[in-house]
Amino acid sequence: MSDHPDLILHRGLFTTLDRSNPQANAVAIKDGVFTAVGHEPDVMKLAGPNTKLIDLKGRRVLPGLIDNHLHIIRGGLNFNMELRWDGVRSLADAMAMLKAQVAITPPPQWVRVVGGFTEHQFAEKRLPTIDELNAVAPDTPVFLLHLYDRAILNGAALRAVGYDKDTPQPPGGEIVRDAQGNPTGLLLAKPNAAILYATLAKGPKLPFDYQLNSTRHFMRELNRLGVTGAIDAGGGFQNYPDDYAVIQKLSDDGQLTIRLAYNLFTQKPKGEKDDFLRWTQNSSYKQGNDYFRHNGAGEMLVFSAADFEDFRVPRPDMPAEMEGELEEVVRILVQNKWPWRLHATYDETISRALDVFEKVDQDTPLDGINWFFDHAETISDQSIDRIAALGGGIAVQHRMAYQGEYFVERYGFGAAEATPPVKKILDKGVKVSAGTDATRVASYNPWVSLSWLVTGRTVGGLRLYPQRNCLDRETALRMWTENVTWFSNEEGKKGRIEVGQFADLIVPDRDFFTCAEAEIADITSDLTMVGGRVVYAASDFKTLDDAAPPPAMPDWSPVRRFGGYGAWLAKDETGAVRAQAMQMCGCANACGVHGHDHARSWSSQLPIADLKSFWGALGCACWAV
Repeated sequence: MSDHPDLILHRGLFTTLDRSNPQANAVAIKDGVFTAVGHEPDVMKLAGPNTKLIDLKGRRVLPGLIDNHLHIIRGGLNFNMELRWDGVRSLADAMAMLKAQVAITPPPQWVRVVGGFTEHQFAEKRLPTIDELNAVAPDTPVFLLHLYDRAILNGAALRAVGYDKDTPQPPGGEIVRDAQGNPTGLLLAKPNAAILYATLAKGPKLPFDYQLNSTRHFMRELNRLGVTGAIDAGGGFQNYPDDYAVIQKLSDDGQLTIRLAYNLFTQKPKGEKDDFLRWTQNSSYKQGNDYFRHNGAGEMLVFSAADFEDFRVPRPDMPAEMEGELEEVVRILVQNKWPWRLHATYDETISRALDVFEKVDQDTPLDGINWFFDHAETISDQSIDRIAALGGGIAVQHRMAYQGEYFVERYGFGAAEATPPVKKILDKGVKVSAGTDATRVASYNPWVSLSWLVTGRTVGGLRLYPQRNCLDRETALRMWTENVTWFSNEEGKKGRIEVGQFADLIVPDRDFFTCAEAEIADITSDLTMVGGRVVYAASDFKTLDDAAPPPAMPDWSPVRRFGGYGAWLAKDETGAVRAQAMQMCGCANACGVHGHDHARSWSSQLPIADLKSFWGALGCACWAV
């Protein structure tokens, strides 16, 4: 067997994140790992007659991005059925996409827009009305999920799910009704998202072969954005092992293009203990391989400890039985040396959970178990110190980029300045990493998260955090690479461009370290490699791309026409021209209705989206530009 590398990438500007060797311009790869990282003359000497060479032409190269909290297994099962509004900048464009999708969606299928966006990203700063949905889709069911706070259904969707005057109010949610008691089409999460998920689950599902194709397309979309790894946080209506059969087959067939560690998420209130007793007997922690492996429990351990975040409503108080139920499950996990992750938005929940963890630790030390909290938007200094003392971690996500406006409206700018206090967590030496919590409460685009960490801004443009609470770009990048590996017990195996680590890397379409801050969220990858294998390539490297899955199934899938995050702009000439015009607009007068999309206003009969907006508090300022 030859000792020569399989592949050499040269003439690159490598950010290795290896502090002992921070910069390189060439790397050698053999059997999926880096075997040399350094200066081009030294690395090129290693080439043999069969070594493949890739000239990077001076481009920046980064370690592959790893999402610490992604619902990739559930997301993959549904990706081909979902119209994604992630990154769409105006409601007018979003509704045009919806109308086009309705036209090709056959009965009894639904058109679903399932999270990943917020009304604040739209120039109009609002969601569509039910009347607007009915106008574009009188007969096709439309289900629209906004964050975890609400779902909007048109009349056809209400008929499809059978909600009428006689439908009782569900526990944990509200079916909004008109004066005659008929459902209007608005579902509210009060106090949790159970009604939203239960309603969505009534829709048609894809057959197994289509789910395989759908999951491959979702992974392909993540690869396009530079994601090479993720930790799956389970999810509601995702039962183990039944709903893992698709990802397991892709793993068995060698078709995974994302390295995936998965946590097991309990599904039945009051049945959590039984779930974990059964799973710890039938499953082994770390079972699997370097592409698909078991990572412990969570993010749901017990339903009584789940404080779903909806900053439009007051903070929920967890029930009195929380500590007892949580302790039962945590003791099972500790006895079996299973790590866990726990969803916790508010410090009030975190401090009560820490009481339980500290109690268990007194009997059975938590040493060597990489447990952590997810989210932690309002965590206190005291709780950070308690986590540090117990050896735990904090996995943050960019949910505030999508909900920051609601948080400020309820609690004020002062309370929002460190939500979560990432800089402080880093300074205290606690293990911390970043992710998205996609696909429903936020978008799966990692660059939106990186932009949020660096700029402190929401996707709607609101500056949440002062500069002292923002991160420099290298620190933010470490949050998305090497820092994540502690959370999946893979430290030293990936996350850096370093000899002996997995050859997972990306060549972004612009230089992350030198591009304008406003451009960070728009970055995509021109070359993505996992284990030294090209899983996505575009632009200068397009000829290297031979990993594309077959076309999205079914043939009416929104993915075929609109692609993923922001890809609809490139697929639609008018949209691309409009986006370019908006980006080039140098005026200081962003309209309260249209943002910088003045062209849409000027080409309308009236310079407004609707009369209410025109005469409202914001007004339309396009005429003044």
